[in-house]
Amino acid sequence: MASSNRILVAEDDELLAELVEFKLQEAGYVVERAGDGEIAVQAVQANPPDALLLDVMLPGIDGFEVLRTLKADPGTADIPILMLTARSLEQDVVSGLDLGASDYLVKPFMVKELLTRLHRLMNASP
Repeated sequence: MASSNRILVAEDDELLAELVEFKLQEAGYVVERAGDGEIAVQAVQANPPDALLLDVMLPGIDGFEVLRTLKADPGTADIPILMLTARSLEQDVVSGLDLGASDYLVKPFMVKELLTRLHRLMNASP
């Protein structure tokens, strides 16, 4: 399905990051991981992935700040970003989407839904 699509997973929960990485690899994606916001920004700017799965609650700078930074940079502004977070309040969802997130998925999530949303984002016309 997605043999060469590269995904960066910015998630500080090691077990969840491993699960997501495993499921994405199983679906044919190449996965890289970042455990905090600053590393995520550096990784995206150094070698832009095809999509970013981004937690809101990250050490260092949070996911909203990562999103703000990447969307303000012309070199990374067009990367699809799927927020994957436990922050489920309406204001959090709206903030993420207003800042430029392509989609917002609340934890706990269904793996098939994550894969479907990611596939849709990566295959959408620019």
